[in-house]
Amino acid sequence: MKIKTENLQDTKNLANAFASSLCKKGLFVTLTGDIGAGKTQFIRYVLEFLKVDKKITSPSFVILNEYKCELFPIYHFDLYRLEEKGLNSIIPELRQYSKDNALTFIEWAQFAHDEIPKSSLRINVEYDEDNVDVRWFEFIDTENKNEAFLKELAKRIKS
Repeated sequence: MKIKTENLQDTKNLANAFASSLCKKGLFVTLTGDIGAGKTQFIRYVLEFLKVDKKITSPSFVILNEYKCELFPIYHFDLYRLEEKGLNSIIPELRQYSKDNALTFIEWAQFAHDEIPKSSLRINVEYDEDNVDVRWFEFIDTENKNEAFLKELAKRIKS
């Protein structure tokens, strides 16, 4: 499923639909896209809609931010600054936080190689070639284990 957002309000609306579609078991989400494409902003909006009461920041330098909401714990990884040794040092956390009953976001997931669970929901965020304000959010269910979530998300986007 590919969704076009034309401005920050559209991205906020998409994040609201995403947050509203989550169930209590959580989700493991990987995000890819160029610097400044909107990965962190999307996550920030999702967490705001989940009523996270802590300041939501990018984990670029600390690698992992942890949050809580009523439904589940939330883990936000950013792998951009990790090299192979650094990645090897957090593999246990990547595996631990891929369990059910949590919402886990991993930005720059392409740097994690084979350490990402195959059943994750992948979101690829791209700039539009003709308009720098437009973003394309492509949602990919890597092993068809998030079909119900994507159906709910599609329904909420249309309404």
